[in-house]
Amino acid sequence: MDNDIPVTVNNLSKVYRLYDRPIDRLKESFHPFRKQYHRDFVALGDVSFVAKKGEVLGIIGKNGSGKSTLLQIVTGVLTPTSGKVHIRGRVSALLELGSGFNPELSGLENVYFQSSLLGFSARETDAKIDEILAFADIGEFVSQPVKTYSSGMFVRLAFAVAIHVDPDILIIDEALSVGDFRFQQKCLRKIKQFKEENKTILFVSHSTHSVIEFCDRALWLMDGKIREIGLANPVCQKYMAYMSSGNDTLCANIDHEISWNSAPGVSSSQLLEAIEWEDVTRCSSFGDGGATISDVCLSLQGENKRLKSFQGGERVILYLKVAIQRRIEHPIVGFHLCDSRGVHILGMNTFALGHQLEPFLAGETKIIAFEFNFPFLHVGTYAFSPAIANGTQLTNIKHHWIHDAYLVDIQSTDINQKLGHYLVIKDNVDVSCTNL
Repeated sequence: MDNDIPVTVNNLSKVYRLYDRPIDRLKESFHPFRKQYHRDFVALGDVSFVAKKGEVLGIIGKNGSGKSTLLQIVTGVLTPTSGKVHIRGRVSALLELGSGFNPELSGLENVYFQSSLLGFSARETDAKIDEILAFADIGEFVSQPVKTYSSGMFVRLAFAVAIHVDPDILIIDEALSVGDFRFQQKCLRKIKQFKEENKTILFVSHSTHSVIEFCDRALWLMDGKIREIGLANPVCQKYMAYMSSGNDTLCANIDHEISWNSAPGVSSSQLLEAIEWEDVTRCSSFGDGGATISDVCLSLQGENKRLKSFQGGERVILYLKVAIQRRIEHPIVGFHLCDSRGVHILGMNTFALGHQLEPFLAGETKIIAFEFNFPFLHVGTYAFSPAIANGTQLTNIKHHWIHDAYLVDIQSTDINQKLGHYLVIKDNVDVSCTNL
C-alpha cells in the first residue's frame, strides 16, 4: 500500500435492518421459513475514496446523508456491512460531543482515560498534560466531573486531547460549531498547522465556506452515496446549488433575450447604453429561473468603464442588469465578494439594507446599483457572485445565483498611500501623567 495514502476506503457499505415492532426481530429469528419482518436502510452504499498525506478532505451533505456513519466506520466505532477501510498511522477523532468521556470522572481523569484509549501511556500523557490543559482553557473545572460541563467545555477538552496525542490522521465531525468564536479560530489555526506538518484530516462541516477555505478536496454524500468528489470549491458550489434549488446542475449557458421596457425618466435608458457591461451568461449558475442576471459591471464612482484592476479603498458602484421572466412579488438583489479560495469577504443585499424593491414584472429589465467603499485587501484576485431571490432574508427562493461572475485584481495594499496624512505613526509616546 502507498505510504502517502494513510486512508483508503474501498466499496464501503453499511445497511441497517429496521423493524416496525421489537417482537418482529424475534419472529424473524425463529421463523421456520426465514420470513423477513424487516426492511433494509442503506446508510452507506459502495463508498470509495482515498485521503493523502497533508490533505484536508472535507465531507459535506445534508443531515442523514451518511457523514457520521462514514467517520464512525473509519475510526472503528462501527463495523461495515461490506467493504474495507485501510488506515496507516495513529487516528484521533472528535466525533459526537464528549463520546468516550466518563461523566462521573473529572476532566483531568478523562484526559488520561482518553489518552490511554488513543494509545498513550500515562508517562506520555504526563509530558503533554500542561499543553492539553492550556489549550482547553477550562480553568478550575478540570477537577470537576464532566457531567457538570457545558457543551462548550466538553468540546474544548475533547479537542485538546484529540490534537495533542500526535495523530497522523485527525477526524473532526462538526464539533467545532459548539465552541465560541475565539476557540473556533484557535482550532482552525491548529488544523492549518496539522496540514503543514503533512498530517491527514477528515473534516465534516455544514459550513461550505470553512470547507472551501481549509480543505483541498470535498466529498459530497447524498443518501449514503458519493454524489460528487473533487476540488473543494466546485463541489461546494454544486452542493450549495442543490441545497438552494434542489438541482446541482450548474448552468454553463442561460439562453434568454433581454428586452428593455423603458421606465419613466431618461437616465435609466442612457445608463443602460453607457455602462461598459460584462456578459456573464456563460458563468456557472443556478436558480429557479424567474429572473436572470445577464450583465455585470464594477466601476469607479462617476465612471461607467469596467474596473478590473485597482488598489482597493476606492468608492465603487456594482451594476447588475436583471431580466425578469416571471413576476417576482418580493425581490431581493445582492452579491457576495469572495477571495480566490471562496472565503466570504463582503456581502450585501437590498433586504438587509432596508431597501424594499417594487414587484418585478415579467418582460422588464432592471438595473440595480450598489455603491460602497471597496475594502483594503491583500494582493490577489477576488470574485463577485451576484444573486436575485424572492422572499425575505431567511426564507426565499433563489431565482438566479452566479458563481464568480465578475473578477477583480487588487494590485497594491499600500494603505499608507491611501490614508495619506491621516496616518500618523508615533514610536516614542510619553504616557506619563502628572495630574493623577
